Amino acid sequence: MTPLDETISAIRPADQDAMARAREHQDRLTKPRGALGALEDVAVRLAGAAGVCPPPMPVPAALAIFAADHGVHAQGVSPWPQEVTTQMVANFLAGGAVANAFAASVGASVTVVDVGVAADLPAASGLRAHKIAYGTADLSAGPAMTTEQAAAALRVGVDVAGELIEAGARCLITGDMGIANTTASAALICAYTGRDAAEVTGRGTGIDDATHQHKIGIVRRALEVNRLRAADGFTPERPEDALRALAAVGGLEHAAIAGFILGAAAARVPVILDGVIAGSAALAAVALAPAVAGYCVAGHRSAEPGHAATLDHLGLRPLVDLELRLGEGTGGLLAHPIVSAAVRVMHEVATFDSAGVTEKEG
Repeated sequence: MTPLDETISAIRPADQDAMARAREHQDRLTKPRGALGALEDVAVRLAGAAGVCPPPMPVPAALAIFAADHGVHAQGVSPWPQEVTTQMVANFLAGGAVANAFAASVGASVTVVDVGVAADLPAASGLRAHKIAYGTADLSAGPAMTTEQAAAALRVGVDVAGELIEAGARCLITGDMGIANTTASAALICAYTGRDAAEVTGRGTGIDDATHQHKIGIVRRALEVNRLRAADGFTPERPEDALRALAAVGGLEHAAIAGFILGAAAARVPVILDGVIAGSAALAAVALAPAVAGYCVAGHRSAEPGHAATLDHLGLRPLVDLELRLGEGTGGLLAHPIVSAAVRVMHEVATFDSAGVTEKEG
């Protein structure tokens, strides 16, 4: 078995007994049954992930921002120059990005991982150098990566998750940076969900109508040249097809995030997903190991149209809907206090019996 196979084989389905106990405990707390709505579901989900009730508090949290560049940028799908990826990595490391501000507000650590930036980055505190390649190839002309590169990037994510958990993290948050990565995300979403490119391809960091139509065409071309349509016999439920799709139209950061999710699930640690980049990576992780879905919490709903389709396919309900489309892990960071509050209820709120409160009749 490869190390990736070993990680996948270590992933167990969410513990149904722990989830049942969590639901029963919620019903005994001093509140009307179901009064906390989606928060009750979050607490139950984390109990299933951990296999205990109540689940451990999801603190401390650790954000990992996986950075990489994309060959499809040459097709004019983004108005931003590719060097912005490198510049934003420097900004993260200097503490000047929105993700840094949000991480500070929730007490999360920030780790930046170079998995495929198209430049040599100087060593810096907080930067982990795991470059697989200097960006991907153009996904509209053929595979963006070899399957070996995709597998290597998956392993980077697994290793980073393991290192952060070993250092004490009890909740992981996905982050990303890569100019043109929403194009790759849209192609992944089409491949894994069967949706049409026009339905899931958004405007990313801001493009006009003509560029948007061009971007949709690029996504369709990528699916065609890489034979990722049902008419081609492509079946994302097959592990070999799931990996091939990730390599063909994904980014190195998508593969690393998918591995990050797999590594967290293998360690029974919850992952808060950010937006459309993380969501498309989660589709790949779930295609490789379906039980992974039970370890994921949707931090927010992105303004990108493909994200809603992704969450629907994964069966996840977003905790925040603020029309965010920044990436970096910002939506996941904003959701972390909500996740923590949901679990704290399980630990600290009294039951009707312990508080001497009379339940409603019937």
